[in-house]
Amino acid sequence: MAPKKTSTPRREESLSRDRIIEAAIELLDSSGEGGLTFRSLSERLATGPGALYWHVANKDDLLNAACDAIVARTLAGCTVGETPGDSIRHLALAMFDAIDLHPWVGSALAAALGQLPMVRILERIGQQVRALGVPEAAQWATVSVLLNYILGVGSQNAANGQFARTRGVDRDEFLAATSARWLALDPDDFAFTRSFAARLATHDDRADYLAGIDVILDGIASAHGR
Repeated sequence: MAPKKTSTPRREESLSRDRIIEAAIELLDSSGEGGLTFRSLSERLATGPGALYWHVANKDDLLNAACDAIVARTLAGCTVGETPGDSIRHLALAMFDAIDLHPWVGSALAAALGQLPMVRILERIGQQVRALGVPEAAQWATVSVLLNYILGVGSQNAANGQFARTRGVDRDEFLAATSARWLALDPDDFAFTRSFAARLATHDDRADYLAGIDVILDGIASAHGR
């Protein structure tokens, strides 16, 4: 009797949760959240959609895991500053760049309230706020302000960039046109807006973002006598 042939392991047996998450990140980067489906993911991984469910429960679970992978890598790569304020600046810029590179992360974080990706950022900011000597009674409010600024402004910047890319908008042309519209506004009703209009076309989004972090840090120092 001829010996039984050893069956070749099926493709999905080589799957792992990490491999699925990496493929999901690639899809999200190229096609956005709308392009992430179990069908498109299974095609990329050359397996059946059913095999994916051994590792991820559903699309929300997968999106959260992909977001957490990006956040964990970003925080791991953050430079520790000489002061807690420097560390917060490094964290803020790292998250700004990560969300700019992966625009879907902003909305994924907004949907991940109380979950690990958000908690990682919360914890890192909280440690530095404590190191700044902020009294315990004021720590939660202080961390919340920093967290909301970092994620809110970072996500808005990424959304602006995504809008420009999908609509074929040239940044310089858009800012020049906006500047011209602002300069045409009534000088009495819009004095501040007109005063900034001439600088609008040359401003640096990243530098403005970091300047906002400095305003918050200066406020913390002023409020708590440091």
